[in-house]
Amino acid sequence: MAEPVSGVLSSGGRRVLESGCVEARRVVEVGCRAVLDGLGVVADRRPEHLDEAAQVLRRGLRAKLRQLGGEFDVLVDECAYEQWHKLLFARFLAENNLLLHPEFQAPVTLADCEELAESVGESDRWGVAGRFAAEILPGIFRLDDPCVGLRLAPESRVGLARIVEELPVEVFTSSDGLGWVYQFWQSETKDEINASERKIGGADLGPVTQLFTENYMVRFLLENSLGAWWAARHPGSPLVNGWEFLRFDDDGKPAAGSFDGWPEVAAEVTVMDPCCGSGHFLVEAFSMLWQMRAEEENLSAVEAQDAVLTDNLFGLELDPRCTQIAMFAVALAAWKAGGGWRQLPVPNIACSGIPVKTPVEEWKALAGGDPDLENALVRLHILFQDADTLGSLIDPRRSAELTDPTGLQRSFEDVEWDHIAPLLTKALTKETNDPATAVLGATAEGTAKAADYLSRHYTLVTTNVPYLGRLLMGAILLEFCANRFVEAASDLATCFADRISALIAPEGSSALVMPQNWLFLVSYKRFR
Repeated sequence: MAEPVSGVLSSGGRRVLESGCVEARRVVEVGCRAVLDGLGVVADRRPEHLDEAAQVLRRGLRAKLRQLGGEFDVLVDECAYEQWHKLLFARFLAENNLLLHPEFQAPVTLADCEELAESVGESDRWGVAGRFAAEILPGIFRLDDPCVGLRLAPESRVGLARIVEELPVEVFTSSDGLGWVYQFWQSETKDEINASERKIGGADLGPVTQLFTENYMVRFLLENSLGAWWAARHPGSPLVNGWEFLRFDDDGKPAAGSFDGWPEVAAEVTVMDPCCGSGHFLVEAFSMLWQMRAEEENLSAVEAQDAVLTDNLFGLELDPRCTQIAMFAVALAAWKAGGGWRQLPVPNIACSGIPVKTPVEEWKALAGGDPDLENALVRLHILFQDADTLGSLIDPRRSAELTDPTGLQRSFEDVEWDHIAPLLTKALTKETNDPATAVLGATAEGTAKAADYLSRHYTLVTTNVPYLGRLLMGAILLEFCANRFVEAASDLATCFADRISALIAPEGSSALVMPQNWLFLVSYKRFR
């Protein structure tokens, strides 16, 4: 029942991919900036030449701009990444025979997309492929997101399509090609931030702290935690022989232990990666868990895979762009393992780093006059005001961090989160034709999902934590860590280790990639 394993991307393939990502970012950012300027997104008055569709798009983009704190360059980045991902994911789907016509659910090639272009109102095959990719990936691309709906000028579309088309096939068929995309996209930004020597927080955190975790690290941690638990209970399972990094002691028992406090069946094991990046830990854990459940419960491969996506696997990520890659990586793994495209349960992956910059009165309006709902939304607004800096460090169950600077509103101090979550679901599933409300609702929905996952407890929490010394932290992050993680505040890595301890269920475990210095430096003595 083991899945076929694709090879890792060669060093030459990595170089070509990095060059392509860097060039693509330059091309698409210029194109998006031109479109946003033409729409007058930052202008007080709407340009007279805009037709009705352009006016609707402008309203949505202005709402997005407010959500991002009014930072135009950040809006450009958001739009650019959505446009890049649409084409990149389309080629991933096409090269793996997973690109479908959304209406007829029939497989299509890029050549088919070329033939269909005129009939669906697109200028070329990449326009068709990007649209089809967005429509069959609703959990990844929100079709009501104005950044997805934005249309580049022909020269920008052609330039971006050329870059995607020239990438070698091995990028799209390797096991780790998708994982390198984000790091390469951010390479120039990371160099610029490091050269500036400025304090790190907000939008700078992702490029500086996120590193692609090599496959052997991921497999070693998972095979000696999740794998060891399984091997202790099913020593004769054929799955055990496939885990080359699983270590045994002289008695033939898993060297890491048998994890006796964990659940007895795979269906009840939950795995969380709170810093999931491009989803490497999630993809490997998915592969292990669905095969466990298929063997233990006598399920078909597809039944086991859907069950794992629904019940067992969870991820959080600071950067919404990485969150999108992680969701796609997990979906791609499920489709490959299941033998082709199918409608999947939306993976339990959310962005914990969406900052709430929209005025609180706009959020309260989503409640439609329901006072309990309004109160819940205000509390969520407070909790995630600095989410782009704090991300998964946020703990919705601890109210001490959540005093509004006005002193008028305390967050989850007097209302249980378990009571708040259903109220938010009720508010945020309402349909709307207003583009600004749709943007606001989507942000609130994503934030509520992140708060939900941050409030749970998991059998295994596994990740490669971000590393950042306190001397490099921006003011918000520095103060938060000093107040919340007093004994671990010297580095973001140890702060995350401390935060993760609150995510672990009783008798649960963590398996982390960590720097070694906390094991011996005097500054970590109390933390140890």
